[in-house]
Amino acid sequence: MIAAELISNSIPPLQTSDTVQKALDRMTEFKLSHMPIVNEDQFLGLLGEDELIEVRDLNAQIKSLSLTILNSFVYQDAHAYDVIRLFDQLQLSVVPVLDYQKNYLGLISIQSLMEYASEIFAVKEPGGIIVLEISNRNNSLAHMAQIVEADNAQILSSYVQAFADSTKLEVTLKINKTDLSGIIASFERYDYDVKSIFNSTATDQGTEDRYNSLMNYLNV
Repeated sequence: MIAAELISNSIPPLQTSDTVQKALDRMTEFKLSHMPIVNEDQFLGLLGEDELIEVRDLNAQIKSLSLTILNSFVYQDAHAYDVIRLFDQLQLSVVPVLDYQKNYLGLISIQSLMEYASEIFAVKEPGGIIVLEISNRNNSLAHMAQIVEADNAQILSSYVQAFADSTKLEVTLKINKTDLSGIIASFERYDYDVKSIFNSTATDQGTEDRYNSLMNYLNV
């Protein structure tokens, strides 16, 4: 998925003629700590809430103030992983999306990013989770898939976590069935280290409930 497909159209940007009060009200309304500022369609940068709340004259227009503007954005064809990286590196609450003429197309909110994450990690799909610890020289997802498919199951999602100063990797597999006993036995037969198992219906329901609660909190 690319950045243009993650744009949230429900959050309008700020204009240079808007007041500080309007900017703060909009941040409060949408539970954001940053807002993009534009001049017609031209992207000017991101304003931060921390600096705006220090302004004494709340009726002052944004264009009349000397504020720090963050020049942080992604282009419309950036991959979703690049968007996640920018959110994390700069601790942003929104990421603006531009075309190659630097025209503002919209923004990506935390909510839309979480919805994307729920899709790629199959959060709402029923099933079980197996966490394997493997050597970084034995990272064959194809072989893991063969083991899972031999038990008439499929891998819905997977991700790999590396650790500093270690030759070990942690592989998390979301599988489309909750009875994982046969798959676990097969992994152990092939000398995989099964580190954790999450496979009860109650656990899956709890995960979805927590996800839905987070979505309700982030709902804008």
